[in-house]
Amino acid sequence: MANIKSAIKRAKTNEKRRMHRAAQKSAIRTAIKKFLAAVEAKDKEQAAVLLREASRKLDKGVTKGLLHKNAAARKKSRLAQKLNALNG
Repeated sequence: MANIKSAIKRAKTNEKRRMHRAAQKSAIRTAIKKFLAAVEAKDKEQAAVLLREASRKLDKGVTKGLLHKNAAARKKSRLAQKLNALNG
């Protein structure tokens, strides 16, 4: 553990930020899993709603610096493909 006051504060803020980011990433993964579960159940309307929610969370993750924009775009594209396969 750090001895200097500023280093102690830095360690605390880093841990707080780490926990916040972990919670946000977990929320993104949960939204994706809910969408995939709806696709597995072949529930088209529910899947469409959950795709919008997952896309929003991915976009917010990009603006918050959790994900690279191309990684989020790739994930959104793959999820949209699954929904389109369900519809078509």
